[in-house]
Amino acid sequence: MIDRLEIRVLPPGPRFAAQLRLWVNSEDVAEGAVREGGRGPFTADVLPADRPSLLRATSEARRLELGEPECTGGCCGFLSVVVQRFGDIVQWSDWKVPHAPTPPPPEFHFDAGHCDAEVACAATDRWRQVHT
Repeated sequence: MIDRLEIRVLPPGPRFAAQLRLWVNSEDVAEGAVREGGRGPFTADVLPADRPSLLRATSEARRLELGEPECTGGCCGFLSVVVQRFGDIVQWSDWKVPHAPTPPPPEFHFDAGHCDAEVACAATDRWRQVHT
């Protein structure tokens, strides 16, 4: 089964800079793992202006932080996943969750073209949120 990724850019608020929320198959991936008061990754970290986005999957596997609980990642750990591209498929696997009793999300497989398009769209939205 091919999963569906949606990237949402949240504007800056009183506590946090602009951040991303990642939805897979219509569910917020971070919400269950970081719980209420937690956050997604900061937009500036994941969609930097001076280099390619960390969300762009390559053939080299890398761990990406996707969320942090309210108490901070230094306290309870970060929500993270290994991201890797296999031809036309992007795989998210080997999840680590910040709260021990919370089960990790399942492994996800995305169409690489759709992932690239979502990242490009989020980068455009990022500039609208940061510079307006």
